[in-house]
This record gives sequence, C-alpha cells and structure tokens, in this order.
Amino acid sequence: MKVPQDLKYTQEYEWIRADGKKAMIGISEFGQDQLGDIVFVELPEVGSQVDQGAPFGVVESVKTVSDLYAPAGGKVIAVNKDLESSPEKINNTPYEGGWIVEIELSNEKDLESLLDADAYSEQCKNEME
Repeated sequence: MKVPQDLKYTQEYEWIRADGKKAMIGISEFGQDQLGDIVFVELPEVGSQVDQGAPFGVVESVKTVSDLYAPAGGKVIAVNKDLESSPEKINNTPYEGGWIVEIELSNEKDLESLLDADAYSEQCKNEME
C-alpha cells in the first residue's frame, strides 16, 4: 500500500497535499481500495467554501455511497472534471490523476490536526487486522 510521505491524511481516508495556500485533496489508496470500483463522483462547485471535517462531495462505488470530508477548510479553486467521465481515475492513480479538488486554504493550521504518513499507515494496518 502506497502512503506518500509528503501528504497529510484524515481518519476518513482523504489526503491533502499543501503547497503554500493551495492544497489538493483526494482519496488515499487504502480508502479507494476499501470502496471498490468507483463509478461516480459528485464534485463541489468552484468558488464554494468547504469547512474542515465537513462533507464537500460524494463518491459512489459498486459497494457503497460515501461522503467526502474536507481535511482542511478553504475555497474551492479547481475540481477534477476528468472524474465526471472517468471516476475510475481515483482507483487507478489516487495520488496523481485521481485528485478531486484544489482549495485555497483559509487556515494553514488546519493541517496540524491531520495524520502524517506514519500515523496513517498505522491506522490502516490496524484496520486490516
């Protein structure tokens, strides 16, 4: 299982990659594996506000429908439109082409409450046991 060291993670399986005030958000490899084949993604509107810990979209797989939770708060500045026609990108490349949204962080301190790669790996390992 791939858990990039440069990302932060939520307990709900989202990842965030911050670069200054901009941050990209997606679902981790472990998270997409738990969901199964993803068949639909509901994306938020560009310009909308997301709050840390609050749902910002929905992902539907062959197994279930799940809310997506924002790892940090901010304004949506881009959405991955490719997911509308190819939601399986989340399964195939969860950390590259499978990103979901990009936000402008409203408070960089939000990132401090997230899991680092080692803590997230440990959480996933415990859930597999």
